Amino acid sequence: MKAIELKKVSFSYDGKSKILESVDYSVDYGEVSLLSGHSGEGKSTLMYIISGIIPNVNYGQLSGEVLINGESIKGRKLGDICRKVGVVLQNADEQIVQKIVEDEVAFACENLAFPPAKIQRQIDIVCNLLKLDKKAKCRTLSGGQKQRLITASTLAMGQKIIILDEPLANLDKDGARLLMNTLRSLAKAGYCVVVIEHRLDMVLPYVDTVWHAGQKTVKKVEDTKAYLASQTAKIEDICAPFENSQPLFALKNVAFSVKEKDILTGISCEIPKGGRTVLLGENGCGKTTLMRLFARLNKPTGGKIMQNIDKKFGQKNKANRAWFKKVGVVYQNPDYQLFMPTVEREIRFGAKSPEYVEKIAELFNVKHLFHRHPQSLSEGQKRRVSIAAVVACKPEVLLLDEPTVGQDYEGLCAMTDILNRLHIETGNTMITITHDVRCAEALCDHAIYIKNGVVAKAGGKELVREYFSSENM
Repeated sequence: MKAIELKKVSFSYDGKSKILESVDYSVDYGEVSLLSGHSGEGKSTLMYIISGIIPNVNYGQLSGEVLINGESIKGRKLGDICRKVGVVLQNADEQIVQKIVEDEVAFACENLAFPPAKIQRQIDIVCNLLKLDKKAKCRTLSGGQKQRLITASTLAMGQKIIILDEPLANLDKDGARLLMNTLRSLAKAGYCVVVIEHRLDMVLPYVDTVWHAGQKTVKKVEDTKAYLASQTAKIEDICAPFENSQPLFALKNVAFSVKEKDILTGISCEIPKGGRTVLLGENGCGKTTLMRLFARLNKPTGGKIMQNIDKKFGQKNKANRAWFKKVGVVYQNPDYQLFMPTVEREIRFGAKSPEYVEKIAELFNVKHLFHRHPQSLSEGQKRRVSIAAVVACKPEVLLLDEPTVGQDYEGLCAMTDILNRLHIETGNTMITITHDVRCAEALCDHAIYIKNGVVAKAGGKELVREYFSSENM
C-alpha cells in the first residue's frame, strides 16, 4: 500500500492558469523521496494538496484523486488529514507560536491530545535528536535553529508521513547532515518522508527516489547521478582578484549579549573596503548578530566598531535614513522587509532612479511580477524581490544574509552572477552569510570563520574550501 498516491491531479489557484496538470505521483512507506525542480513550478502546491491545506485553507480548482494510506482524502477535514500527514513549511517564523522551545514542541503534541507524560517524552526525544536546548527562548534562536525547532515539533507528533519544504534552507553543513541522518533513520523505521529541497548535494546521498517538478507536471528521475551533476556544479567567480588593504569596518574585541546570553565575546577583524567578505560558522554562532552590528541595527555591548564609509556618520551614531542610503541590508527572512502592496512599488521605494528600477527588475527577472503583492510570491521569488529592492537603492555597502535561499540551481547561478556583476559595476562592499557550498567561493574575496563568539580563522577562498570540506571545523 502506497503512503501517498496522486492520480491525474490538476490544480489552479485562479481557475485560469494551471499550476499542476494531470500529475501522477507516489511515495512508499520506508522511503525518503526528494522532490526538486525550478522555483514556482508547483512543489509547495503539491505539498499543500497532499496535506489537505488545499482545498481546506488555500482555495482553487482541484481535480483528480489524492490517496493517503490508500484512502481518498476528498471531503476530509484538515484535522483528520493532519493526524496522518506532518508538514514542515519553509518559513519557520510563521510556524513558531510559543516563547520557549519545549512549549513549542508541546503545543504540537497538545493539538493531537497526547497525555502529559507522552508529551514530555516526545519533547525530550526530539530535542535530543535535533540538538535543541528545550529551555531556550525561541526568539533568540538563529534561523537554522528555528528550522530545526519546527522540524522537531512535527516529528514529535508522530505522523508516519512527513513532508518537509526546504528544511535545509538555513542550516549549516553539520545541521543539514544531522537532519538528513534523522530522516533516513525514520524511513528505516517505516516512515514515509518527502523532502522538497534545492540543495541536492546535501540531500541526494540520503534519498531513495527523486522526482522533478516542472512544466506543470512531476516526473520520476531515473539517472540521479546525472541529475545531481546538472544541479550542483560549483559556480565560477567572474570577479578579478581583489587587493585592498583599506578597511571599511575595523572591529576590536566586539561583544554582544542579550541578558544572560553571550552571543559574541571578542570579535577582532577588518572588512576590506570594496571587497566581498563571506561570514562562515555554524547556526547560532553569531553571524547574523555581527551583520546587524555592521548595519547599526544593534549596538555592541563591548568593544569598538570603526567605520570608514563616511566621516559624517561618526563612530557611535545611530543608524538613520542617510546611513541606510549607503548601507543596504537584506534580511534572512524576506517577510521582514517586504511591506509595499505591489512588487513594482517595493522596488521603486528608495530606488536611485526610475531607469535603474527597470534595469534591476530585468536583472532579477521580476518585472513580470510587478502587479503581484510581494507576500503572494513563492519564497524564492520573495528573495529575489527583497534583494532587488535593496540594490535598486545602489548602496555602497551590501549586507546579505542567506541571499540564495529558496533558489533552484538555475536561480542560484543567476543570483550569484547578478550580485557579482553589480559588485563590478558599482564597486560596492559585499558582506555575505551563506551555507551554500555551491556559491560561497564565487562570492568571496575574504572569509571570516566565527566560532565560540570569536574569529577562529580568517583567509580567502581557501578558508571557504576548508570550512565546507572539514567535518570538525
